[in-house]
Amino acid sequence: MFGRHAKPPVVVKTKKQIFIDYFMRYLALTIGVFITAAALECFLVPNNVIDGGVIGLAMIISSVTKFNLGLLIFIIDIPFIILALHKFQKSFVIQTFYSVAVLAFATNLFHSHNFTHDLLLTTVFGGIFLGLGVGIILRNNGSLDGTEILSMWLFQKYKLFSVGQMLMCINLFVYTVAGLVFGWDKAMYSVLTYFIASRVIDMVMEGFNKMKSVRIFSPYYKEIGSAIMQELDISVTYMRGMGGYSREEKIITYCIVSRFDLPKLKDVVINIDPSAFFAIGEVFEVHGGRFKNK
Repeated sequence: MFGRHAKPPVVVKTKKQIFIDYFMRYLALTIGVFITAAALECFLVPNNVIDGGVIGLAMIISSVTKFNLGLLIFIIDIPFIILALHKFQKSFVIQTFYSVAVLAFATNLFHSHNFTHDLLLTTVFGGIFLGLGVGIILRNNGSLDGTEILSMWLFQKYKLFSVGQMLMCINLFVYTVAGLVFGWDKAMYSVLTYFIASRVIDMVMEGFNKMKSVRIFSPYYKEIGSAIMQELDISVTYMRGMGGYSREEKIITYCIVSRFDLPKLKDVVINIDPSAFFAIGEVFEVHGGRFKNK
């Protein structure tokens, strides 16, 4: 159980598989960009509700100067993309450039297609679509916001503030300017939109069907493990541990289960050992093994 295993064979992808991988990634980036453009032009821009970062800054400048929004986002992002060339992976830079370039086109495609003037609907649905689009882009190793690149670069170089703290300062500046230009009520709606979008981004990045990791402490580990494998058709792992007070060796039963199957797993364990101790944690992504994403 704890011995050495032979190294798995190295899987070499064929040219066809590599092409399909690239095609699917750029297709996902394109879909994410178009969803983002729809959120901007169909909800946020017509109602002077803005996003944070480069896009938010571009929206303010575009509103005041009447300069094309898509082109403005592209121009502002270019210096950050050039900065990223020297600091980040080439694939990330290329995919970011592609995403920003397509956004410049897509915003013009959706221009003047306003869905609603209701600020509450604008905030909620604009935030949802914005978060969905940006989340898809981030999940596929791309970006639309140069301030993220700048924040990561400053953190690597000086380490004075975290990336999150620097982004918060930048967005605070952007929303303050928005309040001065559009009024403080629009600025507050913008902050709420950003909050909704950030929560949706988290959902997209982490997956909609979060899994649970379960550690079960019970002397009846064999019976519990067998029942879990039989009743839920998932694999378990037995791990050695030692009691802090008793100093006795214990066997911990470990498994990963979907949140939908968690109640059934609890029933299975409690039926065998009502005094079993559980430790349940969040797992956002699982690859390989016998786990089935139900």
